[in-house]
Amino acid sequence: MAEKYYNPQEDPGSEKRTFIVIAFTLLLLVGAQFYFKSPQPPAESKPAATAPAANAGGAAAPTANPVAAPGPQSKGKAGQNVEVATKQAASESETVIENGLYKITFSNRGGQVKSWILKKYTDDKGQPLELVHPIAAPQYGYPLSLYTYDPVLNKELSEALYVSSQSGSLAAPTTITFEYSDQNVAVSKKFSFDHSYVVHVETSVARGGQPVTAYPAWPAGFGDRTGPSAYGNEHIVWHDGEKVHRQPANQRNWFTANTWVVGGGTYPGPFVWAGAVDQYFGAIFLPDTSQSSAMVTFHNDIKVPADLNHPDPAKQVTLPVIGAAVGTPNAPTSVHLFVGPKATDVLQSVHAMVNGKPVGPNLEPVVDLGMFGIIAKPLFLWLKWTHDHWVANWGWSIMILTIIINLALLPLRMTAMKTSLKMQKLQPKMEEIKKRYEKYPMRDPRRAQMNQEIWDLQRKEGANPVMGCLPLLLQLPFLYAFYSMLANAIELRHAPWLWIKDLSSPDPMHILPILTVATMLLMTRLTPQVGMDPTQRMMMNVMSPIMFGVFTWAAASGLALYWTVGNIIGALQQYAMNHTHLGRELREMQEKRARKKNK
Repeated sequence: MAEKYYNPQEDPGSEKRTFIVIAFTLLLLVGAQFYFKSPQPPAESKPAATAPAANAGGAAAPTANPVAAPGPQSKGKAGQNVEVATKQAASESETVIENGLYKITFSNRGGQVKSWILKKYTDDKGQPLELVHPIAAPQYGYPLSLYTYDPVLNKELSEALYVSSQSGSLAAPTTITFEYSDQNVAVSKKFSFDHSYVVHVETSVARGGQPVTAYPAWPAGFGDRTGPSAYGNEHIVWHDGEKVHRQPANQRNWFTANTWVVGGGTYPGPFVWAGAVDQYFGAIFLPDTSQSSAMVTFHNDIKVPADLNHPDPAKQVTLPVIGAAVGTPNAPTSVHLFVGPKATDVLQSVHAMVNGKPVGPNLEPVVDLGMFGIIAKPLFLWLKWTHDHWVANWGWSIMILTIIINLALLPLRMTAMKTSLKMQKLQPKMEEIKKRYEKYPMRDPRRAQMNQEIWDLQRKEGANPVMGCLPLLLQLPFLYAFYSMLANAIELRHAPWLWIKDLSSPDPMHILPILTVATMLLMTRLTPQVGMDPTQRMMMNVMSPIMFGVFTWAAASGLALYWTVGNIIGALQQYAMNHTHLGRELREMQEKRARKKNK
């Protein structure tokens, strides 16, 4: 992880240094009888974590003519007089920018975004998808507000009435600028739009004629939340030129210290790209000069209804919202900002800037496919191809893919049955070996010799017990890869199938989880379990189906569909194999062993 540095106004070692300076000065006063002026710390030493200032914006008002008047003079760094003119609007106004993908509403109060609607996506109620969080943004800042390390200045920049170059409704491609200045501070914001999800952002802030570090921000999460559980999918993600890093709002680690997104923490560059994402959407900054860029992270809490469909003020939960700001320290900032869906084809088309050209790494790694991404990505491409060329429904496409995968595993099922038969034939000899060593306690070194003899016997007869579990073991990576794919594939968001309206969400009627349990119980009844320990048999026959039922109860219904269809296919295959010569022989040996135990 990149090194963090902190706000110079709240340097954690400042109190200790102040005490040392005072003591040293007193000694000099007594000994030398003349005064020393303690040196001032540099303006941009390592900044300390500080919560971002709240940005507030008023309601929209009709367009009014801006007011600009000359102001008093202030002195620059070298003592020259710098004339600063005031420039601010008389009232609040709005400007709407549209292309085929979005509708962005700017307010000249703060020169920031009050609404960012994605036209090709809807929320759970079928309304146009609003990416500005309705609760968090008024409290902690609107998109494209400016973040400095001075809370007072943050508030001024977000509440000031800027002079806008255009107002009303505009169609992309277009450019809009916002300018503001008072007797001390001068601010300029310029936004350029084209036909893509990318906006070019240029900002500068000066105070007393000197540049101020001010980063354009996406400070307060996203507005596509469907419930409290969705807030756990927010991440800060960045590419430092070598690898992609991800940091959830709060992360619990088993073997290392817990980590979290630091509110007001700063990460120095380089950044190829960096920003905030949730499960399906993201706001990613692509600096025009990656080597000199830095990122500030935001982490705040909000209270939301426990049930968004039936809000109750008495039933609220506290949840985190995170965000990021990226820019150039102590200088004007020029970045490209991608705000849109985490769709593979869209992310592949957006590239980082290299020497002013978009030829750097693309944003595809923003989608996290987990440790089995090497499987998940081909699975998704295969699934998408099936959807695009065979059947235009994601549910049926999942079923087709599941059938093909299970047919590919059929040879392994046959191998597992053969292994079970060999293990049953060896059972009497294995019992004899165990009897010879049963007088020794479990910790006796001779018990290891017993295990070695059993292993040598199995190897001699070609009976490898691992082969009996191999089909299930091979399915687990596919299961995890499917889980990662379905959890991140925006194509499955709101994708319907029969009674299910959204394959990326849990089955609302819980039919698939119930079928998962039923089909797994059927599988255990059909699968020969010769020579299996009774306790192990109970775990396989009862606990395993219940465990998967609980898992699929809250998992994406697309994953439950994959697992249920796989169980049905596996049960049919097992039924057919039970009627082969090999299957009948296994059944006879299992029944013979059961009769012998009952005598």
